[in-house]
Amino acid sequence: MKTTQKSPEAESSPPVKQLLDEPETVTTIDTGYGNLYHVTCRSDEEIWTSGDESTMKLYSINQGSLLKSIKTKSGNQPFDIAVTKSGDLVYTDYNNTSRTLNIVKNEKIEEVIRLQNWKPRGVCITSSGDLLVTMYSDDKKQTKVVRYSGSTEKQNSQFDDKGKPLYSSCYYNTLYVTENRNLDICVVDNEAKAVVVVNQAGKLRFRYTGHTPAPKNKPFDPLGITTDSQSHILTVDYYNEYVHIIDQDGQFLCYIECGLSVPWGLCIDTTDNLFVAQCRNRKVKKIKYLK
Repeated sequence: MKTTQKSPEAESSPPVKQLLDEPETVTTIDTGYGNLYHVTCRSDEEIWTSGDESTMKLYSINQGSLLKSIKTKSGNQPFDIAVTKSGDLVYTDYNNTSRTLNIVKNEKIEEVIRLQNWKPRGVCITSSGDLLVTMYSDDKKQTKVVRYSGSTEKQNSQFDDKGKPLYSSCYYNTLYVTENRNLDICVVDNEAKAVVVVNQAGKLRFRYTGHTPAPKNKPFDPLGITTDSQSHILTVDYYNEYVHIIDQDGQFLCYIECGLSVPWGLCIDTTDNLFVAQCRNRKVKKIKYLK
């Protein structure tokens, strides 16, 4: 599972980019799902998507055309998807009989991890090539984030310094995860209506619970999450149909609206374009929000 991506420490600092006063929609791509949930960039020209079926679809961003379709090995709907820098698709299968994290290589699906007594949820690939996987226990009483190198567990993040759970335990909790450029682990805890951020060692840094006043005066309802070259954290606000941008210390910066319709998943390409998976109208919207 190692990728060729360099760690943030090994990379030069990115150029400073300012937020646009008015984010711009660049293009939209219709994916054909009943409900669209996730989007992840394979490159600056291609995106993988997944929704309410077992098929994951690869699209050309510029042409909007379908390039490839892959069905999950079990026939279940994937819970989350991610892509290694080498271009391999990774997905989690949380079904009772599966409990796996899988990788697609040359259109063949390989099982990387099979869990016992836990079910996988969100997944991301870190800058070092490790896997971060969120999961909850079969008894629905525990939730944690586990770091893997290949199939080997390296670390898990479950409790704060006082021994209290970092994340809510709920069967319906989404628990999407991403890594920030400063190596913080950022988790959407939808049950708690919060973005929970811990450092590389798993120590709690902050919880972000939304900004007041909310655009549509509805409760903050975070779902998809991603980060950019500026260490901004971006998360979907499902009820308000906006994207929140906060800095690496949890300070609110601005909203992205751009006529979003029931947004769910997020990803960022190498030039900081934002891709938003819109659940009900099944379209991915590409948005420019940095100068």
